Amino acid sequence: MLIFIMIASVALLLLLIMKFKVHAFVALTIVSLLTALATGIPINKILPTLLNGFGNTLASVALLVGLGAMIGRLLEITGGAKVLADTLINKFGEQKAPLALGIASLLFGFPIFFDAGLVVMLPIIFSVAKQFGGSLIRYAFPAAGAFAVMHAFSVPHPGPVAAGDLLGANIGLLTIIGLICAIPTWYIATYLFGLHLGKKYHLDLPKAFLNAMPINETAVLTPPSFKKVILILLLPLVLIMLDTVLNTLAVAKVIDGSQLWVETLRLLGKTPIALLITLIVSIVLLKNQRSYEQIEKICDSSLGPICAIVLVTGAGGMFGGVLRASGIGEVLASALGHTGMPVIVAAFIISSALRVAQGSATVALTTTAALISPMVAADPSLSQMDLCFIVISIASGATVLAHVNDSGFWLVSRFLEIDTKTMLKTWTVQETLIGIVGFIIAYVGSIIF
Repeated sequence: MLIFIMIASVALLLLLIMKFKVHAFVALTIVSLLTALATGIPINKILPTLLNGFGNTLASVALLVGLGAMIGRLLEITGGAKVLADTLINKFGEQKAPLALGIASLLFGFPIFFDAGLVVMLPIIFSVAKQFGGSLIRYAFPAAGAFAVMHAFSVPHPGPVAAGDLLGANIGLLTIIGLICAIPTWYIATYLFGLHLGKKYHLDLPKAFLNAMPINETAVLTPPSFKKVILILLLPLVLIMLDTVLNTLAVAKVIDGSQLWVETLRLLGKTPIALLITLIVSIVLLKNQRSYEQIEKICDSSLGPICAIVLVTGAGGMFGGVLRASGIGEVLASALGHTGMPVIVAAFIISSALRVAQGSATVALTTTAALISPMVAADPSLSQMDLCFIVISIASGATVLAHVNDSGFWLVSRFLEIDTKTMLKTWTVQETLIGIVGFIIAYVGSIIF
């Protein structure tokens, strides 16, 4: 009966989102309430269960997403993305221009979301394509794919953060594992495959791209230097690695983890603190490009667009809280245990099904993590490395088969002026390849480590 309720709740969730166009936040809230009632959670405990699941998720997600959005917006408005791309293109040369654009997008995709990053980079991509010639796909797909990979695999993006929190993964370790998995996935699934698509499909520049892209917003007279941009992008990674390395040394008894200096340095490496330090450093380094008053307005404007994302991830945590309290997770774990299917494989399959059905990678990530979190909690043999690879497996499933119900599909189609049939042959295939390659890397990593 509990398994049936779980299937019915997911079906209802998809029906509300796809058929009746209910916002994912509202749909998740409704389904969470109905699931709590159907599974027999006592009436007086339903609201506390909902609020605990929602609040616990927001406690970890909101800080990371908010700080990451501010950093990304500052780099966007001050021209940091253009500086990064121009410098790399000058260094790599004409033949490696797609590689340079892809690397720039990978770096810039660490703090900024897919939609915003793509909109900022497209004018740069168009300019490079116009200068060097050839199919626009050759330049656009490696860069757009980089944003897609980082959005799915990398902290502080909301999907992996929420999934990591629901599964109890160490966010610092997840950041490093996510990047390790993201780079080869991008190179194989988007850079090499993007070059192949560029040879197979010729795509001209959009006729009105100069008027369509908001290039004036990022055009600045005195953009930041390349060194400043690199420092801002690498600083949180260095700080987060500091926490992970010190924790590893403490576990190995190389150092005493209880010493004050170790605890202090590890605090600086906790992901929210690392991003906060990076934001402060960004404000100081970029003060020559904008006044402090303008910077405050930029930071404020960055929070509005992420409000819906934060609420959706919080509602996903609410759904997860209900599933844990109802005992569905234990029943599902027992059922999957009899099939012999590893959790990491089940996570990929469930996430893929949700992605195909409702389109949103973030919803697929959070819902899948909520569904399997009781299974993970019931398995004491899973290490922190295992948990991180399971998150990447979920993220991989949440990337496959992007099609007409995915907003990113239409964003790429609209800006590049690609018809739907060609999009299905190119972008959908590339997104699916990202998911397959990412899952293979995560699966192999879980076996080795």
